[in-house]
Amino acid sequence: MTLAENNVLNEVVVVSDGVEALDYMFGSGAYVGRDVRDVPALVLLDLKLPKLGGLDVLRRIRSDERTALVPVVILTSSSEEEDIVASLQNGANSYVRKPVDFSRFVEQVQRLQVYWLLVNEPVPRRS
Repeated sequence: MTLAENNVLNEVVVVSDGVEALDYMFGSGAYVGRDVRDVPALVLLDLKLPKLGGLDVLRRIRSDERTALVPVVILTSSSEEEDIVASLQNGANSYVRKPVDFSRFVEQVQRLQVYWLLVNEPVPRRS
């Protein structure tokens, strides 16, 4: 199954650390001038980010009314129960453990995109 076959044609933005993730979400740093009303349809978030951890990024996303309802899926290598609980308590919509095998990882991401971008009913856009 490919993304094109399932009509998932959303732009994918990849950032390198937690600070850059927040800069993108809120139009600061290298992303000054980005239209912050254009919120992502889905955020795939790792817990083990450099500079600022994924839980801190999640808390900041949930604390702002502009991004509070954006679907956030934790996609991480951790299977620690405390990470799962903390993620869900802080507002993650889902917690998915990354497969080690790259081809399985790609399949997992494709399934997540199909569900969250095609099957799931999106949050209505605010004007």
